Amino acid sequence: MPPSLENPPFARQLAPPSENPPRRFPSRFAAFLALTAVCWALGAALGAAQDRQDERDKRDKQDKQGDKPTGDWKPRIHFYAGPLWNNDPNGPILLNGVYHLFYQSNPYGDQWGHMSWGQATSRDLIHWRKLPVAIPESGGVAIFSGSVVEDRKNTSGFCGDSPKGCLVAVYTGDSQPNGQERQNQNLAYSRDGGLTWTKYDNNPVLDLSLQNFRDPKVFWHEPSQSWIMAAVLSDQHLVRIFRSPDLKHWKAASTFGPAGATGGVWECPDLMYLDVRDAHGNRLGSHWVLSVNLNPGGVAGGSGNQYFLGQFDGTRFVEDRPGSPTQWADWGKDFYASTSFANIPAQENRLWIAWMGNWQYAGAVPTLPGRGEMTLARRIDLRPVDARNPAGPLVLVQEPVLPQSANFHPSAAVTVDAANSKFGGQEPGDGVYALRATFEPGAAAETGVRLRRSSLKPGEPAAEETVVGIDRAKGQVFVDRARSGLVSFSPDFPTRTAAPLKHPDAKTVTLEIVVDRNSIEVFAEDGETVLTNLIYPSDTSRGIAFYATGTPTGSESARIRNLSLVPIP
Repeated sequence: MPPSLENPPFARQLAPPSENPPRRFPSRFAAFLALTAVCWALGAALGAAQDRQDERDKRDKQDKQGDKPTGDWKPRIHFYAGPLWNNDPNGPILLNGVYHLFYQSNPYGDQWGHMSWGQATSRDLIHWRKLPVAIPESGGVAIFSGSVVEDRKNTSGFCGDSPKGCLVAVYTGDSQPNGQERQNQNLAYSRDGGLTWTKYDNNPVLDLSLQNFRDPKVFWHEPSQSWIMAAVLSDQHLVRIFRSPDLKHWKAASTFGPAGATGGVWECPDLMYLDVRDAHGNRLGSHWVLSVNLNPGGVAGGSGNQYFLGQFDGTRFVEDRPGSPTQWADWGKDFYASTSFANIPAQENRLWIAWMGNWQYAGAVPTLPGRGEMTLARRIDLRPVDARNPAGPLVLVQEPVLPQSANFHPSAAVTVDAANSKFGGQEPGDGVYALRATFEPGAAAETGVRLRRSSLKPGEPAAEETVVGIDRAKGQVFVDRARSGLVSFSPDFPTRTAAPLKHPDAKTVTLEIVVDRNSIEVFAEDGETVLTNLIYPSDTSRGIAFYATGTPTGSESARIRNLSLVPIP
């Protein structure tokens, strides 16, 4: 969420009219000037018309790659709200077997503004049904980010008889009283399972008279029998924690921060109690995680997400290892404003989802139509970094939610050439698929896979491709989208993002890569290292090629095993 409505991103500033009075000239000279002005105006009009045509041609060139319409970038397995704008996901929740997703939406266009809550539903987290605006901007109050809870005990008094489930949204209201921005926390409720919403008459319910106080994440804390809210004082790099018995009356409990990365404003906090599991999925216990997004200052530049491990007693969050290196949830450019789903059964892994975008260029990306989309929903838990020390440091693990038809199968190790003979050439299906493989780099300096290539021949150079690779010398996994297709709309887009391997000495590295029409999500090291990046390739760029470089003569060559490419229908 941008920090201010007063100066929204990508707004065009208009120059004030001139205050100089007109000058007077003798009549004959004035006639000459008038004739000159007419000629000049005619030329200017023709020039302006040509400028407009040039601008249209430029826009057409940006919105097309060759003869490809922008619709070819329209994601198929990621939610987007075309033809409008969307950014932060808000209040995702599971209710009666249906996943509800709310999100920051501009109902009037494809640029940021008029923030309201859009809504969509899904039964499988892949196919989404877009619904009418849930909570609209009104009365000069924009509806910024927040969360949704099911008030099963009717602590708020809103619910009464609600056979379909009673939901309460807690959101930031952003307004401009007396020309000064002000943010506070507000309520809306739904008695029909989230289809229609009513704003609470006595809003706001929590007001600190501040400009940057936003993004409440609320959940029920059973041990203390209270609602917990985590919200940010964004420009102070603080997470404030509040408690309430009824969602209406809040008391301050504690403050966390500053800590970790503070290169930009803090936004969209999330306090979660996650399972700790070993590499085989066996549950070892549970641990608290505080997720905090920030912009700018992300690890890849611009927007990013960090998390802290610690303890929470219903009042205060205490970090396990204060001052330890920043832990990043995602090392790509396009993972921001993450938030977890409410109401996920205790025996299942927690889910979360994020906006797949970056404020460095969000308003300049090509239209889909519309701008803005979400990542895949991801199952999340924690894992000991060292399997031999379960009580040692933990790392966040993410697994993409894919259709049940996406089955992967084990296979014997093959050389890169053999992998290209079997799988190289054209990508499966229509370019929407999941790839899973275990790479054995051997003595190769670098190995990986080149995707969305403009050449279908693995051994042939390609002018356009996105590279996912393992750099053994640097101990990194990376995504290089410098030549991924249309990249000229922002100097911050054509980049190589990289993440340090958690296990640099391991002889193998697993990669699971999910490719949609305009994105690549990489889950390396069994989900311990993740990179999310948008791409805008030509529709004809459907080639795929495995590669290995820098292998000394006579040394061990790179091999690939358990290689599967599964089309996603």
